[in-house]
Amino acid sequence: MSSPRRSVFSPAADAIGSELDLRLTGSHVVHALTPGFCDAASLFLLERWRREEDAPPAPDTPRVEARRLALRVGPGAAEDWERVLPVGEMVTFPRDTPYAQALMAGHAQVLERVDPYMAERLMAAGDGEARRGDLLRVGSFLVAPLRLRGVPIGFMTCTRRAGRAPFRPADVAAVEALAARACVALDNARRYERERRTALAIRDSLPPGPAQKLEGCRIAHGCLPAGKGSVVGGDWYDVLRRPGDRVGLIVGDAMGHGPESAVAMIQLRTALRTLAGLDIPAAEVIRRLDALASETPGASFATCVYAEWDARERTCSLVGAGHPPPLLRGPDGRTSPVALTGAGLPLGLGSGSYEPTVLTVLEPALLALYSDGLVESREADIDQEIGRLARALDEAVAEACDTGDPGTLPALCERLLHLPSGTPGADDRTLLLAELTPAAG
Repeated sequence: MSSPRRSVFSPAADAIGSELDLRLTGSHVVHALTPGFCDAASLFLLERWRREEDAPPAPDTPRVEARRLALRVGPGAAEDWERVLPVGEMVTFPRDTPYAQALMAGHAQVLERVDPYMAERLMAAGDGEARRGDLLRVGSFLVAPLRLRGVPIGFMTCTRRAGRAPFRPADVAAVEALAARACVALDNARRYERERRTALAIRDSLPPGPAQKLEGCRIAHGCLPAGKGSVVGGDWYDVLRRPGDRVGLIVGDAMGHGPESAVAMIQLRTALRTLAGLDIPAAEVIRRLDALASETPGASFATCVYAEWDARERTCSLVGAGHPPPLLRGPDGRTSPVALTGAGLPLGLGSGSYEPTVLTVLEPALLALYSDGLVESREADIDQEIGRLARALDEAVAEACDTGDPGTLPALCERLLHLPSGTPGADDRTLLLAELTPAAG
């Protein structure tokens, strides 16, 4: 049985907060209000809050800027209000308007008609006489502030035409309760949209396309985010051109999920790209990255494994920082983990104790760098899961050979990313495969 305060609204009130999208959340709010509770409703968000400037406007501010997020006008309206009051429009409200006053005071404002400032805007938007007639039929007007943890973030307006009962204290209380729910839902949607923007920026910055070809190697890479619809995490990878036609390959993992880990990952990746341009050994690259991580918020305890391939010298230098070991499939057709010499601590701890493991690669080989999301399980320890991943790589290659279809490196990468796991969706999965081809003698 619905509560009394919810009964005055339409069933659309139940949808508030069900979508992590600002526009949809605003639409759910105005649909909950109109036409049962009022004849027209709109929802405005402060522009500074939308831009994530969370400091509240000063009490003596001469005006507030707000953007119309949603609008709904009930049936029978004489005007095309969606055209006159477009969603997305930025409006500046002077300090003496009921909108600014409701925001500053934190209390709803009830009027007998639309305030003069908005009335003037409406009549200037089109046929003034027709608009004036519509305005005169307004019998009660309500402005309810949207406040989140005491900070104003916007407001809602509700209009009842002449002939309907004016807004009473019980109506105001009901709208304020709805506004409190709406604020939480709007904040969740804003946070999600921020994370999504961050994630998309990250993805746009990662190496383009599913495959690349550089000096002496072909590379395929991919990332499978944790959880349905998740777009943010701390996993990252990169392919770097290094001096002397060397190629740098890295897979890393900043702790956690969300914007903090994503920002830390961006900073580490940017720093690594700068270091890659210096003619320094692989271990020195990671030592310097460790020093930078110790001064970067959120980057401490990030892990990575770095490989540097020199096709001319036929060497692959590997450096680990608290990360699962790489896998190497050699000429014998067997894949096994590479035991790294003095595998270092995670980045940001200032240990500086990173030593290279240098492999001589005289024949073509397949190198796999991956994140721990591919080898985590509740049912087995990590060494068993690393062995499972190695066997899966061998089986996938053997199956392709048996069918006479060698397939492609991107297809192999995609298959391994979607391997069944003991903890499905628990963490991001990132994989980088590199076919190493030494230069002819």
